[in-house]
Amino acid sequence: MKDFVDDFKNVFKKPNNALAQLILINALVFVLLGVLTVFSDWILHNKGWADKVESYIALPAYLPGLLYKPWTLLTYAFVHKGFFHILFNMLVLYWFGQLITNYLGSQKLVNLYVLGALAGALAYIAIYNLVPYYEGALLGGRMIGASAGVFAVVVGAAVLLPNYSFHLLFFGTVRIKYIALVVVLLSFIGITGRNAGGELAHLGGALMGMIYIFQLRKGTDWGKPIAWVGEKVKAVFSRPALKVTHRMDRYSSTYHSPHKSYRDAGNSFNQEEIDAILDKISDKGYDALSREEKQKLFNASKK
Repeated sequence: MKDFVDDFKNVFKKPNNALAQLILINALVFVLLGVLTVFSDWILHNKGWADKVESYIALPAYLPGLLYKPWTLLTYAFVHKGFFHILFNMLVLYWFGQLITNYLGSQKLVNLYVLGALAGALAYIAIYNLVPYYEGALLGGRMIGASAGVFAVVVGAAVLLPNYSFHLLFFGTVRIKYIALVVVLLSFIGITGRNAGGELAHLGGALMGMIYIFQLRKGTDWGKPIAWVGEKVKAVFSRPALKVTHRMDRYSSTYHSPHKSYRDAGNSFNQEEIDAILDKISDKGYDALSREEKQKLFNASKK
């Protein structure tokens, strides 16, 4: 269990790892809701309990309902129901998210995903509340799924690298601009179908993906507020890293050669080892050190 927790922490400590982090968050939410559903049905014998939990993070279609749950503008984009629902979204996110990460960096991927989710939510709510065709599904309607954020990533990648090609089964090599065009057209055709709300959200996310890349080319990053919020959240959940102002010269009274080793309480260390440990703290924080490294640093501090 400890290894699992450590692996989970490492995913979020590793820099430029937003793609894996987004996929992991979606997977964890899916598993937790699945466990809650089993607990509700099997142990509590109350099928409505798990559904009630989901209602607090799913996006309501009815505008007054949103006023009581504004956080659902984003939380819905990490909720899935059904294995193939999350599988398809995460596979597409992985394929196209790699392109965004490789060419623009991890933060731009997060920006696209979050902005796409927000745009999809606004499109869903606006059209359901303003267009009479959807008034029959307005009350009680709600939406979940990462598709709007994923569509933003897909269209963003297609605008950024229109001639980049994927090899598709049965179709061969296809440029991603055509893949994006097909999925957008399919969503447009489906806006009067059973998943009308989801398809509208797809279109909202797709539009945001296109606009985001166009604006980025002009030198404007619409995702700066998202990056700022992300840094504040990280600061809350992270211990302050030990600030390294200088190296072993603070212990200059106890050593004479950078290659001379010392022993204390059975642990040996030298200048190069301590420098490497201090560099690791500077890059990843104190918590990233192993027990042995922490002990060596502690021993050095007593010299």
